[in-house]
Amino acid sequence: MSQKNSARIYLDYAATTLPSREAVAAMAGASEAGSYNPSSLHAEGRRARALLDEARDRVASALGAARKEVAFTASGTEADNHALVGVVRALGRRGHVVVSAIEHHAVLRAAEALRDEGFDLTILPVDECGRVDPRAFAEALRDETLVASVMYANNEIGTVQPIAELAALAHERRVVFHTDAVAAAGWLPIDAPSLGVDLLSLSAHKYYGPKGTGVLYVRDGTPLAPLVRGGGQEFGRRSGTENLAGIVGAATALERAVNGRETAVRRTGALRDRLQAGICETIPDVRINGGDAARLPNNLNVSFAGIESEALLVRLDLAGVAVSAGSACTSGVLEPSHVIAALGSGSRWQTGVIRFSLGTPTTQPEIDQVLEILPPMVASLRRFAGTPT
Repeated sequence: MSQKNSARIYLDYAATTLPSREAVAAMAGASEAGSYNPSSLHAEGRRARALLDEARDRVASALGAARKEVAFTASGTEADNHALVGVVRALGRRGHVVVSAIEHHAVLRAAEALRDEGFDLTILPVDECGRVDPRAFAEALRDETLVASVMYANNEIGTVQPIAELAALAHERRVVFHTDAVAAAGWLPIDAPSLGVDLLSLSAHKYYGPKGTGVLYVRDGTPLAPLVRGGGQEFGRRSGTENLAGIVGAATALERAVNGRETAVRRTGALRDRLQAGICETIPDVRINGGDAARLPNNLNVSFAGIESEALLVRLDLAGVAVSAGSACTSGVLEPSHVIAALGSGSRWQTGVIRFSLGTPTTQPEIDQVLEILPPMVASLRRFAGTPT
C-alpha cells in the first residue's frame, strides 16, 4: 500500500501515484550497489550489473518480453518520443505518421515535430466516446506510412482502444505500431506479444513506482535509432549511466501492479461506479466523458454544465479533495482539453470538466464524503454564475 495524507482525499492517481512501501524498500536495498556503475568491470560494478539485469528480467516477465526487448528511460514522455522519432530515424526516409487525436502530448508533440521536419502526419478523429474506428485507422495507412501510434487507454477519459486489432491492421501494411500504455499498467493486461505491438511505453510513477523511470518495450527486430548517444547503454538504445535504484523500484512496482491487477480492478471499479452513480443521481446537467465505451476502472471524467473547471477544482481542494481538470502534464496550466474537444461535444461540456481518478488506497468512506460535499458545491457555483439548477 502507498503512503498518503489521511487528512485529505486524493483522487488524482492518474496524475501520479505515491510509491508503494515495497518499491521504496527495494530502492533503499539497491542504494548501495546503485552507487556504482553497472558498466564497470570491477566487483562493485558487477554487483550493480547483476541488480540491473535482475530488474530488467522482472520487467520483461511482466511484459511477456525477452530481456533485450526492454529499455529503461527517464520517463514515459521520453519513451513515447523515442518510439516515434527513433523509428523514423532508423528507417532513414521521409514518410507518413499516424496518431490519434486524443494521444498524450508526449506523442502529439513528437508527431507534430516530425511534421515540421517534412513528414506527412494524419491525426485520426475519434467518436463521441473517444474511440478510434479500426476501419478509419486502416484507411489512413499508406504505402509510405512508417509508424502509427494509438494509446492503449486515455489518461484523461479512460477510453480503452482495440490495440491488438489496430496493431494487426498496421502490420498488414508493414507499418511499425506503438502504443502508449502509461495509463493502462495495473488496470489492463500488458502482455506485449498478445497485444501484437512493436513498441510500448510505461512510466513507473503511474503504477506506484518512482518518478524519473520509464520503460520502452521494443519488439525484437523493430527499427529504432537512439535519441541519446554516448556509452551505448540499454543495448545501444539509450546511452547514460542507468538510474539503478529507480529501475529496481520500477520493476518491483510493476510486478505488484501486474500480480494485483484483478483485485484492484474489481475493488476500484466498484468504487468508481459508486461515485459515478452518485454524481448522476444528485447533480443535474452532467456528462460522463467516455460514456458507454470500455474505460479504465479507476477513471471518471465528468463535465458539469454551467461552471468553470478551475472554480470547482479550487473549491474541492479547499475542502480537502485533490482532483484534476485533465492531464497533469501541461506545466500546471489549466487550458481547454484537446481530448474533450476531440469528442465533438459542444462548448457547454468543455468548460466544467473534472477528472476523478481513483487508486488502490481509495476507500468507500472517501467516495461517500465526496458525494456529500460535491452536489451543494456545484449548485453554489451555478447560482454564482447565474446558471439555472
